[in-house]
Amino acid sequence: MVTVKSFDGGEFDAYLALPAGGYGPGMLVLQEIFGVNEYLRNVCDWYAAHGFVAICPDLFWRQERGVELTDQTEAGWQKAFQLYQGLDEAKAVEDSAAALEFLRKHSACSGRVGVVGFCLGGNLAWLLSTRFKPDCAVGFYGVGIEKTLEANHLSSSLMLHIAGKDQYCPPAAQRQIHEVLDPNPLVTIHDYPEQDHAFGRPGGEHYDAAAAELANLRALEFFVRNLAGEGLVNAQKSLSDRWDEHVKYEFATRDTEDTLATMVPDAYVNHVPVLTGGVGHEQLREFYSQRFIPQMPQDTSMTPVSRTIGTDRVVDEMVFEFTHTIEMDWMLPGVAPTGKHVKIPLVVIVHFRDGKLAHEHIYWDQASVLVQLGLVDRTNLPVAGVETAEKVLDPSLPANELMKR
Repeated sequence: MVTVKSFDGGEFDAYLALPAGGYGPGMLVLQEIFGVNEYLRNVCDWYAAHGFVAICPDLFWRQERGVELTDQTEAGWQKAFQLYQGLDEAKAVEDSAAALEFLRKHSACSGRVGVVGFCLGGNLAWLLSTRFKPDCAVGFYGVGIEKTLEANHLSSSLMLHIAGKDQYCPPAAQRQIHEVLDPNPLVTIHDYPEQDHAFGRPGGEHYDAAAAELANLRALEFFVRNLAGEGLVNAQKSLSDRWDEHVKYEFATRDTEDTLATMVPDAYVNHVPVLTGGVGHEQLREFYSQRFIPQMPQDTSMTPVSRTIGTDRVVDEMVFEFTHTIEMDWMLPGVAPTGKHVKIPLVVIVHFRDGKLAHEHIYWDQASVLVQLGLVDRTNLPVAGVETAEKVLDPSLPANELMKR
């Protein structure tokens, strides 16, 4: 939770979720009538998992702080409607705008911020987009939009999701919204004729998984298109830079504590072919300081082949090369130095959380390693040696050679 200052001098809480890379465009999530509950926090976490810095402000704070209700009891409904009826809509829009400005100035945010709101929040997302100029906005089954159709004040893209059977936005209201907003090139409206109000709320009476997934993916694509840009590039660069920093500490400076500083406390490493590594800083400290960093041959080298960067992970493909002059428990446990040279393709999948490494999955062909060390006779086995690495580096080399034996 973070604290946001209102425009009139007050303070209110907001739930903040950061993307794995620790940086990205902003997402202001506006609540339903049930407050900042588990569902809204999950929405924030979902957007954070897709690379956004997401915040959900407590908009009931002027009546009661920390409201967290559900739609599962009659008492919950009654209190939710009481709070909704007592809400000062103009102040709620201003408080949403204050959260928008807080997010824009946050060190993790690229400066571009979108808004997504549900029910009450759907209307507030609409009002915010007409009064305070977010970079884009999405409203899910907003209630009362038809009362304030100020389309001429829109200056950024807007998407609305309308449930055809929504009693809180009946057919007449839906027609008004379409008549005024359809001609506006900034507006995209998606209708869901067979859905009812809150069809996107898991566990709700009208929840529809297929319609919810479609609407959420439409919104996500809309936000990526309107917000990502330079912010996504910077977020991906942040992941790439942190991974390069980690590798530098492992192979160049060979410093265990600096290596661990790039990782979350419960990070784990798994060298998949031989199950070496560790879970958590205590195990990894022993692994890096005793079994990995000091057991790396001096002539070790890595030739990059490709790098793929997502919103929360980096995938590196490389050719790893060394001479087996020392014990290498992390790769060849129990094998005395052979003096042989090894050259193998290697793939690392690195997952990030809170801007640090959360886990590494590292894959290579152990049979190829053992063949090159003379520990496996490949004569009658479908395995290859150094050729696996050479063909990765030069795809024009012959294929299907083993099939010709």
